[in-house]
Amino acid sequence: MKNILVLCTGNSCRSQMAHGYLQKFAAGKANVYSAGVETHGLNPKAVLVMKEDGIDISGHTSNHVDEYMNMDFDFVITVCDNAKERCPYFPTKAKKFHYNFPDPAKATGTTEEIMNEFRRVRQLIKEYSRNFITENI
Repeated sequence: MKNILVLCTGNSCRSQMAHGYLQKFAAGKANVYSAGVETHGLNPKAVLVMKEDGIDISGHTSNHVDEYMNMDFDFVITVCDNAKERCPYFPTKAKKFHYNFPDPAKATGTTEEIMNEFRRVRQLIKEYSRNFITENI
């Protein structure tokens, strides 16, 4: 069983969405964890747009990367440049991957425009996650 860690700045949005999709696409072939270099709690809009696509992340928690320092990961995926730059050294042989997804939490405009940005980023993360599992698990 492979172990995957998804890292973002606050473990509230992008990493949580990736966690949900990676877990779905891995279908029991990998343990998926997510964390942040800070913790900001779950973003309610991320929970909502994931639910729209049939994935419930409402039970996820916002975890700090230090909680996983003693775990042996096969893959570490950073989903924003800030996390990549601030990612601590992991004393493992984990393969590192990086993709800088836009932060939908910074979207501005009407409620509908903001939600559409969350949906757009969700789709990018979904496609990335599907491809990652297909190529690596």
